[in-house]
Amino acid sequence: MKKLLSGLILFFIAISIHAQQSVVQLYKGTAPGSENWNQKEVEYTQWGEKMVRNVVSPTLTVLLPDEAKATGAAVIVAPGGGFCWLSWENEGIKVGEWLQAHGIAAFVLKYRLADMGQAEEDVMKNAGPVMQAMMAIAGNANPEEELQKHPDVANVIALAQEDGRQAIKYVRANAAKYKVNPDRIGLMGFSAGGILTLGVALKHDAESRPNFIAPIYGIAVNKLNVPDDGAPMFFACASDDAVVAPLADKLYTAWQASKKGFEFHVYSKGGHGFGMRKQGLPVDQWIEQFGEWLNVQGFLK
Repeated sequence: MKKLLSGLILFFIAISIHAQQSVVQLYKGTAPGSENWNQKEVEYTQWGEKMVRNVVSPTLTVLLPDEAKATGAAVIVAPGGGFCWLSWENEGIKVGEWLQAHGIAAFVLKYRLADMGQAEEDVMKNAGPVMQAMMAIAGNANPEEELQKHPDVANVIALAQEDGRQAIKYVRANAAKYKVNPDRIGLMGFSAGGILTLGVALKHDAESRPNFIAPIYGIAVNKLNVPDDGAPMFFACASDDAVVAPLADKLYTAWQASKKGFEFHVYSKGGHGFGMRKQGLPVDQWIEQFGEWLNVQGFLK
């Protein structure tokens, strides 16, 4: 009997959580700028976790907190993957579930990506040039200039960032529906999702302005001219991240000069792409520290 009751409780908890999740299309009809795209979205498993590639139709997966715990804050979560795929579980859904459990409405963004092909054997072949371009852009003293040498990659990044702006517009326009405060909408991104996040933070209008941002091991490919209405920032990376750590200082300097407020964490170990993966290191606590930062900033009150 006890086993039966336990099973029923778990079943109804699962049903309740599922009922608090939904998926919405970000655009009505075809997303502007990708009208001629014909690749088909693929969901697959890699490293034991769900991944997504070939995104053409951007969506938001909505994870709402229990009303009794809701803080009124919302975070749009953009997983990483070099604009080739999305680390959907480690840097998306698991992050959203943590936020949801802590009273924060989460909206996991499935944004547009480069075409990696349908067959598994095509993926790495197609990803190579994109990854090489991303590394060249990240390591260049003038990333804007380097970006112009890779127009296909530049186009994908621009469309992904537009999806980020559209996501904020959607959540803000539907704030009453989701019972969130339109002045407490943040944007968080990982790696490529961090580039998306910074792109939106640096270029937006009133409707697409994030109230706070959290680029997690993501560095801008845009010039870091923080706008007058720039948002406070939470940043985290590991010092043994060979791609991001060497460039983190320009992000620090730009936000310090802007006086928009920031919290900066550079952990001694953790590598690139740690997300919600536990390694038995201090970096494992980054999301708890993010939650504490949100509270100190007043976004959870």
